[in-house]
Amino acid sequence: MSDPAAPCNSPEARQFDFWLGEWDLSWPAEQAGGAVGDRQTGFNRITKLFGDCVIEENFTTDDASFRGHSVSVYDEKAGIWRQTWVDSAGGYISLTGSWDGETLVLRTEPSQREGETVVQRMVFSEITADSLEWEWQGSRDGGIAWNQLWNISYRRRD
Repeated sequence: MSDPAAPCNSPEARQFDFWLGEWDLSWPAEQAGGAVGDRQTGFNRITKLFGDCVIEENFTTDDASFRGHSVSVYDEKAGIWRQTWVDSAGGYISLTGSWDGETLVLRTEPSQREGETVVQRMVFSEITADSLEWEWQGSRDGGIAWNQLWNISYRRRD
């Protein structure tokens, strides 16, 4: 009798493996209320848990003023990724998504704010073995047009 296939070893369930490892991060300081022209830095450690079924993220700014944690899992039945984010500012975000060409895109559910349909998304792009770009984008028209809210450059730590 053979062993059943590992539940999280399908090609789709390994699509987030590019993110695994330890990363040095940098972003324009003005995104977080800092001076224009300055850069802020941080660190992100991405690992797998629970039989390689869960991607765990541990984010911190270098000055430890902000910390965040996410867990991501591939939902085989729905054919999508699901991510939950929590942080030291009391933030909670639930996202779902998949690959769109050369980018991985995870989105929030639309919500109504001041008469507008607001959606946010994260976009992983320009992915290589040693670097990637991560963007947090927002839309106030239900996802027709997107504005960049945050951009983080990732460089793999040696």
